[in-house]
Amino acid sequence: MLSVSGKNWNETSINKRIIEKIKNDNNFSEILSKILISRKFDQIEINSIKHNIEIFNPFIKNHDFIKGFKILEDSIKKREKIVIIGDYDVDGCVSTSLFVDFFNLIKKEVKYYIPNRFIDGYGASLRLVKKIIKKKPDLIIMLDCGSNNQESVEFLNSKNIKSIIIDHHEIYRPYPKSGCLINPKKECTYNEFDYLCTSSLSYFFINSFIKENNLKILFQKNLIFVLLASICDVMPLRRLNRVMAIKIFNNLAKYNNYIISKILELKKIKRQPEINDLGFIIGPILNSAGRLGDANKIVELITSKNFEIKNKIINQIITLNEKRKAIELDYIRKIKFNEISKINENVLVLHENIINEGIIGIIASRLKDYFDKPSIVLSLTGNEYKASARSTLNFNIGRFIKQAIDRNMIIKGGGHNLAAGFIISKNKINEFKVYINNAFTKNKSVQLNEYISKISPNAINTEFYKNFNKAGPFGPNNNNPVFLIENMKIFKPKIIQNKFISFYAKSKSGKLFPSISFNFLESEVNKTILFNKNEMSLIVQLKENIWNNKKKLQLIVLDAITNPNKA
Repeated sequence: MLSVSGKNWNETSINKRIIEKIKNDNNFSEILSKILISRKFDQIEINSIKHNIEIFNPFIKNHDFIKGFKILEDSIKKREKIVIIGDYDVDGCVSTSLFVDFFNLIKKEVKYYIPNRFIDGYGASLRLVKKIIKKKPDLIIMLDCGSNNQESVEFLNSKNIKSIIIDHHEIYRPYPKSGCLINPKKECTYNEFDYLCTSSLSYFFINSFIKENNLKILFQKNLIFVLLASICDVMPLRRLNRVMAIKIFNNLAKYNNYIISKILELKKIKRQPEINDLGFIIGPILNSAGRLGDANKIVELITSKNFEIKNKIINQIITLNEKRKAIELDYIRKIKFNEISKINENVLVLHENIINEGIIGIIASRLKDYFDKPSIVLSLTGNEYKASARSTLNFNIGRFIKQAIDRNMIIKGGGHNLAAGFIISKNKINEFKVYINNAFTKNKSVQLNEYISKISPNAINTEFYKNFNKAGPFGPNNNNPVFLIENMKIFKPKIIQNKFISFYAKSKSGKLFPSISFNFLESEVNKTILFNKNEMSLIVQLKENIWNNKKKLQLIVLDAITNPNKA
């Protein structure tokens, strides 16, 4: 069925016999069984629905990890000077904080440096490393960066400075000749864990080191930060990440975290924290430091034992995030969506307007969501353009950014399948546009617009919601299931905060559902909600909304179909 947004929606098709087997073997409902099969849940994930599954460390005897242990153990014994280089996003800051916290626990002094987006650029560049060695380190630990910094590692080797790299970004040969290179995306025996972010790898590295050396340290409290980083870095909420999420949110009291609680308190959110809060509230606030200020503040926030310092930084970054939102809204209002929609390209590359480089990633993400296309936004800095890319699930943008570097189209950059960043000269932009669009045409995978099932409005109740939520918690690669509801009418639509639409969806039987659309105001979906008074089919997700301690099911409307017979 063709929707008002131009997407062709179909119901997920699965063999009935397979559904019946999962259903009967596990005493699951048909909807839950269908969700698990469509998402290829393995047996451990299925078991986690019925049983308590512990978080397991798969790297205890891993060769790369053992190499890293030996370097770190030797450095600690010799009382060597250690410096950490992280990245300015949540994953890089959390990874750095994990190591800083660990070193604090073993009474080992350590220095850290998170690059400044505007001064240093991204990652462990040669210029940054030359600045860092003025501190005279014996060991540099690179976190969430380093995989493609061969030049920097060679320079360190020439100065007899050891290095450990823990990273999850796309990596290509020749690998940097670091003493220890942990990256599940290189050729190795642990590629199956390429869905883990750097914070997860760092946590398991430290956890393994603690066990190997029989250290009496409680480090599990940091798992909630690891989960936060995984969600903010859009890592699949599957397998180990899903087990971690279940464990944490089933035992929130154990992982009670001052920073998260304080931010929610200041944002006047009085309910228990939810997993979506990590990605939609906490993450953007922490990320604002790296976007508009100094991300070193986030490491200080996480690792400081001084609550006055914590409170001061929390208030600073909340204010900074409000500033970021105002800048973002201003730029979004200037975007000429109608003109961009006429661009006949599979990958959008926009560079006409000068955009604050701290928010180009957010703007790229908004464009990607609106047009359902990989989107790249460039910002002029001096004589060069800095770019941020956000991709759809069917196109690994990080891989082709690296290939563009190899072809001397872009100066430097890196990333992973859904996000990347790079620097490019103005005279190379048109060549890059042609290249990236050709790469998409040749290498894209099929991206389907599917709903799991058609449901009757009368079937929507708390029990139905609780039942399919057993497949959760929902997030990247395990999204909140999408349903089709037919013959609905829109009542009392109103625009909230000039950003989204609140309304009621009414069934033929008169059942009313509080509903919301987070689509862009300019979108065809929102125009339909605001102005179409006829019956329509809605593509929705269900969410339990808590207000004044009362729970009520709400429809999140993704799309609308005004002519269901049109193919």
